[in-house]
Amino acid sequence: MKRLCIGAAAGFALLTVLFILIYRITGLGWTESCAITFGTCTYHFWMRLAVGTMTDRIMHNRADCTKRRYQQRGWEPKLYKILRIKRWKQYVPTFAPEYFSPQLHSWDEIAQAMCQSETVHIICMVLSFVPLLGAIPFGALPVFLLTSVAAALLDAVFVAVQRYNRPRILHLAALQNKKGN
Repeated sequence: MKRLCIGAAAGFALLTVLFILIYRITGLGWTESCAITFGTCTYHFWMRLAVGTMTDRIMHNRADCTKRRYQQRGWEPKLYKILRIKRWKQYVPTFAPEYFSPQLHSWDEIAQAMCQSETVHIICMVLSFVPLLGAIPFGALPVFLLTSVAAALLDAVFVAVQRYNRPRILHLAALQNKKGN
């Protein structure tokens, strides 16, 4: 997944530069639209890679799972049932599956990585709306709004999966700690 994300980020950046050059040479409006579209995609990919890298360097997968922000709220299980997360969560890709491997890490470490992952996706949800600033020079606010909302909703899916799974992982961690004592 890492290679795919980095490759997509690089590919979109290359397409952005290419269409900017084509637009500068030809002045064709559709090439400007392509440059803006690919530029926005470039932002979304590189921003997510940067946020993930910076958060990893700060947190080192050592989040405090007992903090209130990581605790599941009373209404969440009902929401997850309505969304049927249990049916589709296994299809959600993982950027760094090694962080969530019980063969490599304890359940406590996995829960901490899940908290860090949730943090990354929440930050990305907020930063997904930065491209709205592009509507100032380029117009087309509905397009920028649509892509920002879609990107934020995509991150919300990852947050929901982390929050759905974490209580189960913490339960396994408690069992593992009980056996260890």
